Amino acid sequence: MSTTSTEVQPHGGHGDHEHNPYHQHHFATMEQQFDTSKLGMWLFLVTEILLFGGLFVGFGLMQQRYPREFIEAHEHLKQVISGKLFPLYGAFNTIVLLVSSWTMVMGVNAAQTDQRKKLIRYLVITILLACVFLGVKYVEYEHKFHDGLLPGIFYKHQAEDIIKGTHGYATFFSFYFMMTGLHGIHVLVGIGLLGWLVVRAKRGDFTSAYYTPVDLVGLYWHIVDMIWIYLFPLYYLIS
Repeated sequence: MSTTSTEVQPHGGHGDHEHNPYHQHHFATMEQQFDTSKLGMWLFLVTEILLFGGLFVGFGLMQQRYPREFIEAHEHLKQVISGKLFPLYGAFNTIVLLVSSWTMVMGVNAAQTDQRKKLIRYLVITILLACVFLGVKYVEYEHKFHDGLLPGIFYKHQAEDIIKGTHGYATFFSFYFMMTGLHGIHVLVGIGLLGWLVVRAKRGDFTSAYYTPVDLVGLYWHIVDMIWIYLFPLYYLIS
């Protein structure tokens, strides 16, 4: 909840706005404004969960249809380390996003406690970690494109497939690129929002009396991280 609750002048006066320029006129108090904004963000995040939830269900249905192909296809997401297969890229990116969630939490805390320099520092670190995540995905995608492990009709790896003439491998990579690509778009959106917060933080817009945008972007970022926590075992640890 917001730490600020101010009085509204009788007969529709604007005394509250003189104390906090970010208080919108259609809310009685800053606390009501914060609660409404947070509720709106949660409703939006529910739609995001429903979006990815449908893709998870579709993946499960296709996995039942092509169980062996899906298990074999996921081996292409692993790298050989000391003679053993290990989901290096996915594991590394999981660590990167978990750390970025922590830096985001620290950024929100810095905004709540009037620590502007720390807020900017944690936001920038979160952006850098997000860029690292996308950089790793680029390298991973590049390998798949080179090997012909592409979605749908673009799949060109048939010669090395164990089961010939099946659509299972192409279906697996269709879901892989669709779901990880959609997640990557959400990461890009998150970078844009975090950059916007950095600009505003440098301007001194956020204090313990007003940090709603930081808190809401933090919620969005945590959902983006949580979705990856489900994508990682689905694609890299499938068995």
